[in-house]
Amino acid sequence: MTDLWQRDVCAIVGVGESDYSKNSGTSVTALAAAASRAALADAGLDPADVDGVIRNDMDLVSCAALADAIGARNLTYYGEAGPGGSGPAAMVAQAVGAIMSGQASTVVVFRSLNGRSGNRFGLSSEPATTTGGGESMTEFFGPYGLLSPGQFFALLAQEYMYKTGTTSEQLGHIALAARRHANNNPRAQMYARKMTLDDYLDSRMLSSPLRLFDYCLETDGAAAVVVTSTARARDLRQTPAVIRAAAMASGPRPQPGQMYPVLMRDNPLDMPSRYCAETLYRRAGLGPKEVDSAQLYDCFTITALLQVEDYGFCDRGEAGKFAAAGELEIGGSIPFNTSGGHMSEGYIHGMNHIVEGVRQIRGTSSNQVPGASVSLVTSAPPPSTSALILVAA
Repeated sequence: MTDLWQRDVCAIVGVGESDYSKNSGTSVTALAAAASRAALADAGLDPADVDGVIRNDMDLVSCAALADAIGARNLTYYGEAGPGGSGPAAMVAQAVGAIMSGQASTVVVFRSLNGRSGNRFGLSSEPATTTGGGESMTEFFGPYGLLSPGQFFALLAQEYMYKTGTTSEQLGHIALAARRHANNNPRAQMYARKMTLDDYLDSRMLSSPLRLFDYCLETDGAAAVVVTSTARARDLRQTPAVIRAAAMASGPRPQPGQMYPVLMRDNPLDMPSRYCAETLYRRAGLGPKEVDSAQLYDCFTITALLQVEDYGFCDRGEAGKFAAAGELEIGGSIPFNTSGGHMSEGYIHGMNHIVEGVRQIRGTSSNQVPGASVSLVTSAPPPSTSALILVAA
């Protein structure tokens, strides 16, 4: 099949965020509007310029509600992508498609949730009331107590550590790298809150082998970006982050539900992110050696660790040693989650990763990689996934 992806035709020209907190005290619509208005102001655009809105399929804010809240005059395109954390990069890809096909010219892409004070995605659910998991979740996993994302990813971590000899200390260096970056980021919830390896190892075990600090921060907040054509972007306020490539992937045997069906594959560690990486690098005409920073979806440390290998930054089975050697920190070979990511900045289901990817291209990150010109951003690796490569204009 011929791949018709066109490089560099669109760019992200504005980014915006609400505060990230445990209790926003406001509605998800208000959070979405605040982040979207901030992104438009960042780009030097007016809400009246917006003719496209793309939401996450798990967002409680509709495209129409967001358009009304910010004062958009007429939407000629609206859409959504997901599931959940798999969606943000795919949402940007959808914006590119809308602009390339002439259906819109200025598209706001957003995610908004009260993920701590409201609906907490990390909590266990009774099998009978679990939604999105399909029959495979209810029939095969629920009766045995597999009821939460943390338990699922703990099984993947056990499998990986058993096969590779990766230690808890090595896994901890994923969390440490994210925390050190958050310590320099005033927007992060873990700003200036230092953590040592002993702190990590002493944190309580939640689902073996994953400890408290292997988990992301359930968060109230919103993030948004504005996408337009690269030609138009050159006349706007900010340095554009050009979208070199976007990709999505399901991997083999895609099944309904969220992440649980991955366990039913022949090799649970064969994640969709590996297939996404192949498509993304082919479309971009780039490889891992050209990437300056990687904003990797990190709902758990194991998620980031698997992607370090899937996106080609080290050999199979070597990610633990790679992290322990400091390669994921500023000064290492591939600085990752330079805002603190989901584990130490906030869990906005991957939208805040896109914001930080743009900042790296602009040169405005709180943990700036010197001379950065190629930024990788990924969304959740299972059950499906998506990713972007952003480049300097």
